[in-house]
Amino acid sequence: MRIFLSIVFALLVVVGNDVARAVELKTPSKDEVLEDRLNTLSSELRCLVCQNQSLADSHADLAIDLKNQIREMMRQGRSDAEIKAYLTHRYGDFVLYRPPMKTSTWFLWIGPFVLLVVGIAALARAVRQRRRRLAEAVPEEVDTATRERARALLADDGPGAD
Repeated sequence: MRIFLSIVFALLVVVGNDVARAVELKTPSKDEVLEDRLNTLSSELRCLVCQNQSLADSHADLAIDLKNQIREMMRQGRSDAEIKAYLTHRYGDFVLYRPPMKTSTWFLWIGPFVLLVVGIAALARAVRQRRRRLAEAVPEEVDTATRERARALLADDGPGAD
């Protein structure tokens, strides 16, 4: 009898959880304009649970709650800017996929370009140093004319050379 009751209890827990989730997700509005607007706005917002997904792509409980809350704010007549301001005030700039340009997010905007320039400069320096080492490593037994041609080919004589 205990085994039977345990199985029934486990089934109730599983089914109850699915029913509770189904109740949490409000049915989408029949207003296609509102749903399109919701999808557009939620694709610009980050899921706070998943962090690598937009709110539109996420199926986390918090994401569902936020989408329902956004839908309600849209029905109340709030603009997208007001909704973003509310969410930013509540969750910070992290909720936005495109954070605003300000001192606290400056490195997020400029950092990748700085790293790219530093990487290109380091690569160019390494190539120049390798060419110099190769030019100096031409064997002594090679005749002078051949050695000079090899050094000229390996030397960095192009524009931007030191």
